[in-house]
Amino acid sequence: MNHHFPAFIRAPALAGVLLSVALLLSACATPPQLSQLEQDWPADVPVRTELKQVPFYPQEDYECGPAALAMAATAAGVSLRPEQLVEQVYLPGRKGALQQEMLAAGRRQGLLSYVLAPRLEAVLREVAAGHPVIVFQNLSLPLYPVWHYAVVVGYDRDQGLLRLHSGRSERMDMSLSTFERTWARGAHWAMVALLPQHLPVTAEPDAHAAAAAALERVQPQAAAVAYTRGLQAWPGHRADLLGVGNAAYALGQRERAAMAYRQAVQIHPDFADAWNNLAQVLLEQGRKREARQAVAKAVALGGPRLSRYLELQASIQPKK
Repeated sequence: MNHHFPAFIRAPALAGVLLSVALLLSACATPPQLSQLEQDWPADVPVRTELKQVPFYPQEDYECGPAALAMAATAAGVSLRPEQLVEQVYLPGRKGALQQEMLAAGRRQGLLSYVLAPRLEAVLREVAAGHPVIVFQNLSLPLYPVWHYAVVVGYDRDQGLLRLHSGRSERMDMSLSTFERTWARGAHWAMVALLPQHLPVTAEPDAHAAAAAALERVQPQAAAVAYTRGLQAWPGHRADLLGVGNAAYALGQRERAAMAYRQAVQIHPDFADAWNNLAQVLLEQGRKREARQAVAKAVALGGPRLSRYLELQASIQPKK
């Protein structure tokens, strides 16, 4: 996404000299995350990795977002071309793609769009696990940004290099220090797009469940798979238990939803949301007495959504 600066932006010669000196000085110091890794490289992270299965799609003008997402999706198992994603991701007025559009477009394809923790180590761990990572960089200065999406497909610790599919360059090598600086200007944003049965190796339970919940809004069947995978990794996780029920409900599977909610409240008796959702399903199944009992539990537990529980309770109360 090679954004050109407007012709009228001109800096005085002196300012240009000062800027160059600042850049030179900043380039001399190893950026903080890389410095930490150089001092203490994790023993379980390989020193080099290259993902040869990731296809390369050269970007058209300003369309690095569609190209990056198409590469990651195809590597994950959903074959896509950049042109199939342009309308979903590319914003002509901005000459680029917003991060929310990137995440949403992945979900529309049935993929789990997961935002990584803002750590270089997280990027390296995902690549080492075979997951290409979409990264957001500013290839210029904060004052005159050149925003860009690229796909990390490898790294080499000893050579101090990161390998990227970037723009029109296939397997482009960039020093880890340069990458960290350009990535830091993009707020260390990175994502993976995976089939829902696959777990990002750096995933955290709540963040993974939130990613599955976002997927549920457009692809409930895929979300059900993601929630189930979450429960395999973190047995009894509250949000995943609730999510299994919610996905089943969205698919019209009322009995399966009820079973999931029952399991949730058996494991977590203080789970008011699960009691409320169980009451809703029981009501729709015509089991009003059980529904009243379930929603009474939710109301007694209270919490930030108490008004919702009370509303459901009022709708179930027998008419006088």
